[in-house]
Amino acid sequence: MQNKWAILATFAMLATAPQLAFAADEGDPVKGKKYFKKCKACHQVEKEKNVLGPHLINIIGRKAAEVKGYKYSKAMKAKAEEGLVWTPENIDAFITKPKKFIKGTKMGYAGVRKESQRKDIIAYFESLKKPAE
Repeated sequence: MQNKWAILATFAMLATAPQLAFAADEGDPVKGKKYFKKCKACHQVEKEKNVLGPHLINIIGRKAAEVKGYKYSKAMKAKAEEGLVWTPENIDAFITKPKKFIKGTKMGYAGVRKESQRKDIIAYFESLKKPAE
């Protein structure tokens, strides 16, 4: 009987491992703000204003292709219809290689190679969260 519980516990740990791994190694929002400077040419985080790309205010937890007034690519709209939500894990995958994560995206940036920098950028996004009104 103990072996069955050990096996079940192992499966439970493996099932939650990706979320735990991401949360356990949180980034630094101060560094993330510095790395985000490259992104500011196309994205706003201080005000809900679309530039070349959509604003990123409250990006964490937001459904894809949801910003009003921004003309998204067909590929991004299709991902939104599939239910894509911008979780830290999805943002990480997207900013690693945008065109690999969403083939046909308008995002022209090649990606952020260093995992630590991506985590820092995501931590920066988390620090900007505005409470729901």
